[in-house]
Amino acid sequence: MKKYITLSLLLLSAQISLKAQDIATRLNEAFLTLTNQPTLRHGTAAFHVIDGQSGAVVYAKNSHLGLPPASTLKTITSITALDLLGPDYTYKTTLYYTGDIDSLGILHGDIVVQGSGDPTLGSSRFEGCDEKSLLEQWATAIQTAGITQVTGRVIGDDRLYDGHEVPGGWPWNDIGNYYGAGISGLNWRENKVGVIFRTGSVNSPAQIAQTSTDIAYLQLINTVKVGHTGSGDKVFAYTAPYLDKIYLKGTFAQGLKKTVEIALPDPAFDLAYHLRDFLTQTGIPVVDTVTTGQRLVEAGAVFPTKSKELHIHISPKLSDIIYPFNHKSINLYGEALLKSIAQMTGQKTNTADGVEYLKKYWTQRLGLAEAEINVIDGSGLSPQNFVTAEAMAKIMQYARSRPWYTSFQRSLPTINQMTMKSGTIRGTLGYTGYQTSKSGKQYTFALLLYNYSGSATAMRQKMFTVLNNLK
Repeated sequence: MKKYITLSLLLLSAQISLKAQDIATRLNEAFLTLTNQPTLRHGTAAFHVIDGQSGAVVYAKNSHLGLPPASTLKTITSITALDLLGPDYTYKTTLYYTGDIDSLGILHGDIVVQGSGDPTLGSSRFEGCDEKSLLEQWATAIQTAGITQVTGRVIGDDRLYDGHEVPGGWPWNDIGNYYGAGISGLNWRENKVGVIFRTGSVNSPAQIAQTSTDIAYLQLINTVKVGHTGSGDKVFAYTAPYLDKIYLKGTFAQGLKKTVEIALPDPAFDLAYHLRDFLTQTGIPVVDTVTTGQRLVEAGAVFPTKSKELHIHISPKLSDIIYPFNHKSINLYGEALLKSIAQMTGQKTNTADGVEYLKKYWTQRLGLAEAEINVIDGSGLSPQNFVTAEAMAKIMQYARSRPWYTSFQRSLPTINQMTMKSGTIRGTLGYTGYQTSKSGKQYTFALLLYNYSGSATAMRQKMFTVLNNLK
């Protein structure tokens, strides 16, 4: 009997070993087929697969090479934030007034909205966080305080992050568009605004019919032309933090029904502008103008002292914030989380400090070299980011052991019937995620491509052919 049990164990061990060799062989054949494509002749690919249960390496090829991760970097930022800040982490935005209220309800002072870097403030993605809901809540709080008129200003206090910043390395033709919106201490409506065009004949000027909200304080310089039917939206916006001009260039297809979203140069100012307007419509006139904390600092003015808090808005939990971050790939959310991570260093809140803290965290936690996560932002928009597939897969595998793993896994999209996050910037494609095979085997993987040529759609299908071996 003892010999029989021993023999059975040996046979079982041999079967497991053969299965492991089988998946490794299939992955290698598929990966070689991918890399031998003419479209990758001048590029490279990296692949790292880990056994999701044991943590053993199933397959690795070129996974020590640093490649641009594009939006797959969002997984690393999410995991770092969840581990450091916790899934229940929230942002608090405070409404208060300065000065005094007289017997007639006239406030001899300012209304201030103090930001904490909440990327969801004014966003329609979360109930109770949208612009209309917040403006109504703030107006009600001001009315409840007995204020009937404001002699001072409405101030958007964005001083936490020294105003509005665009991470270094972001391309100039990105930062004026919604996906290139910078990060502020007081974000608002995801720091974007919509532009609706009216089209006529091909090559004629595409007229601006309207904007999604009033931005009369900005100058839109529009040179967009009408493109051929079916040519799509090829409009690019060019601006930078604190500019009062936005340049619109490119083409917009004839008959296209779409709102083009562009970045706001100063979201804190936009918030103050709309709150002042809303208060006036509500019957609480604001005599003075609007400004921001950073503008006051730059002017050398003394920031007014708080008299009384009127309202505190609490954001959704981090475990909820990461869902649209990964599902919709919102770059702003990544930069907001990186800034919040930077606060772990003390009072520092700039992007560079957040990056350094993130790197050191993983060198200490998993023994990774800093060169394996050589990044300069938290969203992956910069083409100057470099991450190894091995580092990404190891961090993804680490997430499996954490109490918040279910929330993180749920935040990842389903692509090709697999739970994974995609990444796309010029010449770069990537996927990282989790897969359970038909036999019940669990895998964690990262697959990155760099400097391919040809169609992105065709290359994705070839990548899926490789990943399908994990099913």
